[in-house]
Amino acid sequence: MIALLSRDLRLAFRAGGGFGLGLAFFLIITVLVPFGVGPQSALLATIAPGVLWLGALLACLLSLDRLLALDWEDGSLDLLATAPLPLEAMLAVKALAHWLTTGLPLVLAAPLLGVLLNLPAPGYAWLVASLAIGTPALSVIGTFGAALTVGLKRGGLLMSLLVLPLYVPTLIFGAEVARRGAAGLDPLSPLLLLAGISTASFALLPFAAAAALRINLR
Repeated sequence: MIALLSRDLRLAFRAGGGFGLGLAFFLIITVLVPFGVGPQSALLATIAPGVLWLGALLACLLSLDRLLALDWEDGSLDLLATAPLPLEAMLAVKALAHWLTTGLPLVLAAPLLGVLLNLPAPGYAWLVASLAIGTPALSVIGTFGAALTVGLKRGGLLMSLLVLPLYVPTLIFGAEVARRGAAGLDPLSPLLLLAGISTASFALLPFAAAAALRINLR
């Protein structure tokens, strides 16, 4: 599993579409929003949690189409499917690699980008906490979507349509944690729900993704 994780991390850095592209997209969204809504500090502070969470979600979505596509194109996906490592564990490792190269950089960059949106000071810690807990769910859900559409021509658009509705609960509770934290309210309830989504995703979706991938590899 460690060897597979190291391999996927190296591929993410070599093939592009990893942390650099996600961070650039995240930065672009954060910079353009003030131009679109105007230099109103109170308004920016109000919408900052939702904008930052939406930017992180779209940045994660941006690199999902390459999650299994590279292995499919060079034939290594068939070898991985017949390896001693269970297919469910292989997909869980790929989801972890995606989070390390995409989700984790977004978590680390979010406080810096929050300054551009005038995020209130109490909200920074809760924003980081919500992203750290919620973005793993985005990677696992994205792995499920990638397994459903692997091998399809122009499957990236179809995968986005399939995955985005599944992302909505994570977006709602993640943004609510950051919003409540910024407003000085108790964010514990949405934070626990967000943690439950991530835990359930890691517990169930690798099995669903493995079942979908077995069908596509037949």
